[in-house]
Amino acid sequence: MDTSRSGTVYTRLQRIAELARNGPEMVFTTLGHHIDAELLAEAWRLVRKDGAVGVDGRTAADYEQELAGNLQNLLDRFKSGTYHAPPVRRVHIPKGDGTKTRPIGIPTIEDKVLQKAVAMVLEAVYEQDFLDCSYGFRPGRSAHDALERIWHGTMAVRGGWIVDLDISSFFDSLSHSELRTFLDRRVRDGVLRRTIDKWLKAGVMEAGQVARSETGTPQGGVISPLLANIYLHEVLDTWFLQEVQPRLRGESLLVRYADDAVIVCALEEDARRLMDVLPKRFARFGLTLHPEKTRLVRFVRPSRPPGEDDDGPQPGTFAFLGFTHFWGRSQKGGWVVTRKTAKDRFSRAIRKIAQWCRVNRHLSIPEQQQTLARKLRGHDAYYGIAGNIRALQRFRWAAARLWRKWLARRGGKERMTWERFARLLERYPLPLARVVHSVAKLRAANP
Repeated sequence: MDTSRSGTVYTRLQRIAELARNGPEMVFTTLGHHIDAELLAEAWRLVRKDGAVGVDGRTAADYEQELAGNLQNLLDRFKSGTYHAPPVRRVHIPKGDGTKTRPIGIPTIEDKVLQKAVAMVLEAVYEQDFLDCSYGFRPGRSAHDALERIWHGTMAVRGGWIVDLDISSFFDSLSHSELRTFLDRRVRDGVLRRTIDKWLKAGVMEAGQVARSETGTPQGGVISPLLANIYLHEVLDTWFLQEVQPRLRGESLLVRYADDAVIVCALEEDARRLMDVLPKRFARFGLTLHPEKTRLVRFVRPSRPPGEDDDGPQPGTFAFLGFTHFWGRSQKGGWVVTRKTAKDRFSRAIRKIAQWCRVNRHLSIPEQQQTLARKLRGHDAYYGIAGNIRALQRFRWAAARLWRKWLARRGGKERMTWERFARLLERYPLPLARVVHSVAKLRAANP
């Protein structure tokens, strides 16, 4: 990578950010000129290149053979307005318990590069506007930061009442006209806006047929998470913090990660008022809250010490970002908000391990052990949070059982008994479960 060129790109993006930060009411009418050959080259460096191909069947390796010429051609078409946004290729991936699927849009490699370049420029502006309650797909912020914020918030109000929001088919329901209105408040550059419109209108291709709609932005598009954040920044974040929160009687907290959000209220009456008004607020912008998955959860800390009988109503649980949150016992014996891997995420991860073991049982034992070890460490990298060690250990045990099951079906003179498998594990051990994200580590990273 040419570090001097990359440095120039980010210097220019920092200047845009400074203008946006110093002028919160400023409307940007000239941003397209910032997208040049250097920025496209940086966008190329950043986009994922090992993903599935789009509707044109072109791989990243193909595109890279004439990279300089391809990027220049892309830039010329973008500047002249002749860039044609192809439809995204739609595929379906398993969701939750495996009985349902989630649609994912796969752009062409060229679309990914241009979307990344436009997103980099828009991000420089909107990162100055986005609020602290938003964590999804933002630089320097992660799902674990959002989880930590929820943990501190619920502990501070002794649990409170949880408004668990679920937006039905958000990425398919996002209104193009409302999004254009939101963008008008900050960005009116003609070249950028026409290009964004082309992506919104490009449609999706499935089974050889192209379908277009006046709503939605395809999941999987590089720019889609940013557009989603811009939309929900207006619909939820700004509205809640500026209009709703000052009217609530007790403490409250909103934490949003993309289209997944929870609101913590210290008082039941505040939470119930929110449950009444939220569907109306979302409906105003073409969105629908799932009537069954959007729910109010009594999460008040139990009144009796752990181990003592409590005849009162017990606190409920809620799921957020792949973890079930509940009240449990701390190492010192008191009540503490605890997180464990959500059942659907646990089951999904186990199914993936089973599928891999089945398909790759022909590989040598060392090869299988190395890949399984990487998968287990990857699991820990996300789910290895304080208080979740039992779920991590259960995952290890389930993965080991699956490994033995499919090794036993390889055939051979010796049966893969548990005794023989135990000896195999001594020679080719799987890594122990590990807590990666402890409360102490997160506090040190976010003082």
